[in-house]
Amino acid sequence: MKIISWNINGIRAVIKKGFDKFLESEKPDVLCLQEIKISDDARNKEIFDFAGYQEFWHSAARPGYSGTMTLVKDGLKVLGEEKFSNDPEGRVQTLEFEKFYLCNIYFVNAQRGLSRLKYKIKWSNRLLTFLKKLEKKKPLIICGDFNVAHKEIDLARPKENQKNAGFTLEERGWMTKLLKAGFVDVWRAQHPDKVQYTWWIFYANARARNIGWRIDYFCVSDKIFRKISSSFIEDQITSSDHCPVGVIIKQ
Repeated sequence: MKIISWNINGIRAVIKKGFDKFLESEKPDVLCLQEIKISDDARNKEIFDFAGYQEFWHSAARPGYSGTMTLVKDGLKVLGEEKFSNDPEGRVQTLEFEKFYLCNIYFVNAQRGLSRLKYKIKWSNRLLTFLKKLEKKKPLIICGDFNVAHKEIDLARPKENQKNAGFTLEERGWMTKLLKAGFVDVWRAQHPDKVQYTWWIFYANARARNIGWRIDYFCVSDKIFRKISSSFIEDQITSSDHCPVGVIIKQ
């Protein structure tokens, strides 16, 4: 099973940049998208054709903001959706499969000036309680844009970003807490010393210079980790400021 996660920075924008060709070439069994930036009302007025896939949408209440969507290949059975309460920004989608739960998550950005840092930590703590309850039923696959670089190896300029959103002690501490709760950062576990990024700021020619951050993750229960044959970062795909990340799970 091939699962890919990608912050696309707008569903309309990525479709204009060859999203259909991406689906055709990658052929993921499951594709988790973040920051779809389309409301339910707007989506219902447009036609989206993802041939061969079941669609699961979770738009934010605010138009043009946040939101998640998951595409599941036809024939792959989804047993249900598990809701995370009080989620008006459409940040958490949970799908139940036969052997695991899959959580597609777009984590809160602490923002410049750290204006949402306290909210992010409070929200993330509530989310962790939800994830732990889910894991009591079945193993868990958590993927998405976490909006945090966990270690210094995960961003190009750690010293300059010590107190900036995405690299604060509070955010990194929460990530540590998630991993101590029994989840494995798949890519880092399989590539302990490799420097590779998943997001680059739009200005200052950052992507060409590879001044980036690794803030997109797959974190999984140990039972799932043992079945993951490989993980990857597709930084050659440039249709968004983020690139796709993925895992291959042995059946």
